[in-house]
Amino acid sequence: MNLDPLNLIIKTQAGLEELLAQEVAAAGAGEIQILKRAVKCTADKATLYRLNYTCRTALRVLKEIAAFEAPDEQALYQGVKNFDWSSLISEKQSLAINATVSNSQMSHSHFVSLKTKDAIVDQFREKTGLRPNVDLDKPDLRIHVHIYGEQCSILTDSSGDSLHKRGYRTMQGLAPINEVLASGMIMHTGWDGSTDLLDPLCGSGTLLCEADMIARKIPAGFFREDYGFFRWNDFDAQLWKKIVKEENSKIRPVPCNIFGSDINQRALALAAEVIENADFTKDIQLKHVAFENSKAPVEGGGTIITNPPYGERIKKDDLNAFYKMIGDILKTHYTGWDAWMISSDFSALKSVGLRTSRKIHLFNGPLECRFVKYEMYRGSKKTKAEKAEEEG
Repeated sequence: MNLDPLNLIIKTQAGLEELLAQEVAAAGAGEIQILKRAVKCTADKATLYRLNYTCRTALRVLKEIAAFEAPDEQALYQGVKNFDWSSLISEKQSLAINATVSNSQMSHSHFVSLKTKDAIVDQFREKTGLRPNVDLDKPDLRIHVHIYGEQCSILTDSSGDSLHKRGYRTMQGLAPINEVLASGMIMHTGWDGSTDLLDPLCGSGTLLCEADMIARKIPAGFFREDYGFFRWNDFDAQLWKKIVKEENSKIRPVPCNIFGSDINQRALALAAEVIENADFTKDIQLKHVAFENSKAPVEGGGTIITNPPYGERIKKDDLNAFYKMIGDILKTHYTGWDAWMISSDFSALKSVGLRTSRKIHLFNGPLECRFVKYEMYRGSKKTKAEKAEEEG
């Protein structure tokens, strides 16, 4: 049995790397190194399974199987062909190849993918006279080729579909954020279910569902039915069941109120469908109301996390006025709450008219965003500090 540690690269979105590193450490990985939109680490097989099942900010968990110099296409071809692919796949199975290339004379990722496929296929043909098929949707083995300069890494994808596809959503709503970004936003706030949470512009409910999973300690992969490593030759079904049982034993009842509201009835109906599909109906309360007519749903404060319209979702002429209204309503009706908003329109954010206490740089797809925090103090910040000092 080979007990050497696995070398892993776990992909994420820009701005979530530190959070992912914390999750990777909690899952039991070692030698953690933060990269651009990724975390590198070492792990055993059990930890690889646990990373896939628990990491909320992970997109893919990749296992490095080979590394070599590839200054040109012939070196790439030979380096790939030198690996014994029959140890991972048979000629009766299927594969898919993704490539990323930077600072290399091989500038086209599609060409690198084809060259890698040729090397694998040629090895099988020479040995057996047969070859694996290509299946882009659900291959038995998904291979990633990373070339940076003259260095090439070959990795296998243990995740299969991107891990943002949690499994509780059957269809996408109106311009939603994806589940990994939603979880990352919530984790950046430090919210863990110890206070009530509201998304007053909840759209199709992604933030609400991710918040419920965080509050109840439901693993990120709880609803998923498939992972790439299920089709690996060394898949250990008993070990996988053990990991799932361990992580599921941590699930608890929701410790707080989770509220969502929106003016868009179609989006709200989709949110209700998603929430029911996930069996979160008892945990999340939905309300059809425009933000300008909303009030704090409970006394005592809480946390607002929301993704208001921006970019192409609302006319530019209306955007500044809309964001000013958000600021006015927060000041008037949400005293004692901490409010977090993400937006790619930095000028519109200024129209909120409130001082930010934190700013975090994130991306929603290709859109560069700011995730900002507003603290709705009772009275001024100075008064609150003075009161704390007097009471202390």
